[in-house]
Amino acid sequence: MSATDFLLLAGGGFLAGIVNSIAGGGTFLSFAAMIACGLNALEANATSAVAITPSNLATVAAYRNEVKSHWREFIPFAVIGVIGGAVGAWLLIWLGNAGFRPLVPWLLLFATLLFAFSGPIRRFVEPWSVRAETGVRIAAYLLMVVVSIYGGFFGAGIGFVILAALLILEGGDYHKANAIRITIAFLIQAVAAVLLIFGGLVHWPHAIVTMIAASIGGYCGVGWARMLPDKIVRAVVVAIGAALTVIFFIRP
Repeated sequence: MSATDFLLLAGGGFLAGIVNSIAGGGTFLSFAAMIACGLNALEANATSAVAITPSNLATVAAYRNEVKSHWREFIPFAVIGVIGGAVGAWLLIWLGNAGFRPLVPWLLLFATLLFAFSGPIRRFVEPWSVRAETGVRIAAYLLMVVVSIYGGFFGAGIGFVILAALLILEGGDYHKANAIRITIAFLIQAVAAVLLIFGGLVHWPHAIVTMIAASIGGYCGVGWARMLPDKIVRAVVVAIGAALTVIFFIRP
């Protein structure tokens, strides 16, 4: 690993940890760093997923008071996250790089659009968060299942969709929902990481550098979340996602 690669991975990992703790979407940064260091799309996705997992745990630790207060309510979401993450990772391993690479620009486009239109989506969700209709709650749980599978498969953008579903299920309690979001994201990626490691897709030197940097960024990000405007963070994520999308559509 060259000095340039080290700096790319450390910088991308640190920023990914911060962004994940504030708004989600840090995977864009770590994935981009892996690609810039020469990994193929499948290896970059798997290595990034493994590297980011401890940073999510660090962020969960920072939200430990919320987790302790509502741990019983976390159980159904935890089960969904574990099963969905395992299914998504299995699909990724089964496809291999030849099957995964053509999907990358479309996955990036989907995730980027989620962030770009996060405001309208959240405004659409908010009225539903004060309702308790059975149909609405079932739809929100089904969305959680789909997002969990997607999270084990790719991961970029899952934080926002999880948060949207949780705001419906938790009656608009943002801090509680955000604590659950971070916990679920950790469980999804932790289960996926185990399968990806056994699948032999992880480049450990790249993963370890990113892992340490992202864990530091994830813990620091919880405090900074109260100071940084969400719009600025989201704009940066959208710009990076858009650039990656264009690159992968153009790049053979």
